[in-house]
Formats: sequence, structure tokens, C-alpha cells
Amino acid sequence: MTFQRTHARSPYMEFAKLHSGAKYNLSGSGMAGIPLSEFGVSIGDLEINGPTIYGYEPLKKAIAARYRVPVECVVTANGTAMANYFALAASAGPGEEILMEDPTYPLLLDAARYLGLHIKRFKRRIDDFQIDVQEVEKKISSATKLVVLCNLHNPSGVLAPEKTLQEIGSLAKRVGARVMVDEVYLEMLWQSQPNSAFHLDEETFISTNSLTKAYGLSGLRCGWVLAAPELAERIWRINDLHGATPVHLSELLSVIAFAKLDMITEKQKAVLDDNRKLLRELLESQTKLDYIWPEFGTVLAARLKQGSVDAFCERLRKEFDLSVVPGRFFELPQHVRIGVGGPTEEVRACLAQLRKALST
Repeated sequence: MTFQRTHARSPYMEFAKLHSGAKYNLSGSGMAGIPLSEFGVSIGDLEINGPTIYGYEPLKKAIAARYRVPVECVVTANGTAMANYFALAASAGPGEEILMEDPTYPLLLDAARYLGLHIKRFKRRIDDFQIDVQEVEKKISSATKLVVLCNLHNPSGVLAPEKTLQEIGSLAKRVGARVMVDEVYLEMLWQSQPNSAFHLDEETFISTNSLTKAYGLSGLRCGWVLAAPELAERIWRINDLHGATPVHLSELLSVIAFAKLDMITEKQKAVLDDNRKLLRELLESQTKLDYIWPEFGTVLAARLKQGSVDAFCERLRKEFDLSVVPGRFFELPQHVRIGVGGPTEEVRACLAQLRKALST
């Protein structure tokens, strides 16, 4: 059946916005929100109106400095979701081929379908969720315009080694394609000067990211694309058709956030370290879920050994007021995604409910 753009939707986002809420919530993937009070700003530090050109220069410079890239390689965007959309739209046209990992973050698929791209898939290994470069080599072709993946992987949280990315980049370069890497969860390595796939080859790799997941700053919608200057320029022109002018208050607060990122990192890392210990203790004490333990991040994909995942998730909601993400949204129908980015006491209470459910 031909995809109709007028019927576009994202079932996962509908679930996340409308059906994931519960008293005990393990369905989120980001860290708990940082309140404005911790920014130490007054109303006099802010302004409603600002320059309406191609990006707020202090914000572009802050991103460029953190990632050690030229300013002309930075495009700001409304979160990672819009950064991904722009990168897809600028890299391939309707009917042109892209190669995307399977399983993957559903909004990447939804956006690619909306843009009318011809989507081919390469499988991640189900036993460890790593990328088999030989699988990519089999699927990539002279028609491929873009290879698309997440690192850290969503939903498993698995980190792809730099060597794997280099090999994928070489394959892409051989056929004249680029590689787009959604790196929003890579921030949870908590590096003061993050290493991006973009640094491997600025002409081949595109990186997308934001302050959303690791830092609890979703409300700022501060996202960005790192791309070669020619591609960055193309993305700015595409943005003219969509957002055109960003919210200046968000730009100002995002610059302040970058100045305070060391403080925010220290706070969020400590919370996540505690939460991950609690999750691992729970998983090691039960027998109903299989899992690959990721070295970093807020999420993992756990496989239900027996029974229906949808029935399991429904039981969690009805009997334990607990929410996790059914794996069908991530092309893993026998898995659930569990996220532990919330405040530690809330995560502790959520995991206690999950423990009860797994023991009965």
C-alpha cells in the first residue's frame, strides 16, 4: 500500500503522550527535568525578541566549542526529533534509498516514510544488539544516499564501538553515501568534550543531538545537527519552510545551560548511577526477563521469556499502576523497554512494583 502523507502519524509518540502515564512510570528515556530555579537567572537576563537569522550566534558557538567543530557545521533545531528530520530531508529525496538499522527508534522510520524515502533495513544482532558490519555491506548499494543509526542504540542502550562506525563510514564513502548518527543518548557517557561520529569524517558523518535526554532540559527544545558546511547550509534553507524563526527565550536559556553543563552533568550522573544499580539488582534477582546490560544510559530492552508482551504490559498497568514501553513500537514484539532516568526515590518505587509483578 502506498504511504499517504496526509495520513502521517507516529503510533509511538501517541503512546508516549497519551497512554504511557501511570503512577509508577518506567516508560521514559530521559533524565528528570532540571527546574529553572537551578539556572540562577532573573527576568532581566532574558528577552523575548532576538535576531531572526540563521541561528543564534552565541548558541551556535557554544555547541561548536563543546564539540570542537567549526561554527558553520552547526545547525540548531527543535530537539533531536527535528534535527533528525532535517538531516533525513537534506540527505535524500523522495524515492531515494536510505539504509536504516532494525530495530530502531520509531520516529526515525516515521519521519523517513513521511519524506517519501525508499527505506532498506540492516539487522542489528539480536543477541547483543551490536551492528554486524558485514550485514551493512550486504545491504548498502550504489543507490544508497544515507545510512541511519542510533548510538547509544534506542531501545537497547548498547554502544557501537568507534571501529564499527569507522567501518560503516568507509562503506558509505565507497558508494557516495553519508552516515547519520542520532547521538542524543551518547551524552550519557558524561564527557566534558564529547567524541562524536562527526569527528571520524566530517564529509561522511552527520550527528544529531540535543540537551534533552541526558540533562533533563527537554523544555528548552535545544537540538542540533553537526554536518559538513554545504549540507548545513541546505538544512538551514529547509528549516525556512518549517520553523523559520526559533523561540528566542529558549535560545538564551540554552546558552546559559551550556555554561552550567558541568554542574548539571554532575547532578544527573549521580542520579543515574544510583538508578542503574537499582535496576541491575532487580534484573539479577528475577527469572522472567532476559536482557543485554548496556554499559551506559537510561534504557534497556528486556525480553519476556514467556507469554504476550501486550498482556504483560496491560497487567502492569491494571494491577500495579506501572508503565513500560511495549517493544512492538521498536520492532521487538517480545521485548519491553525499561527506562530509569527519573528521581531515584521514584525509580526505586517503580522497580518495587515491577519486582512484585515479576514475582507473581
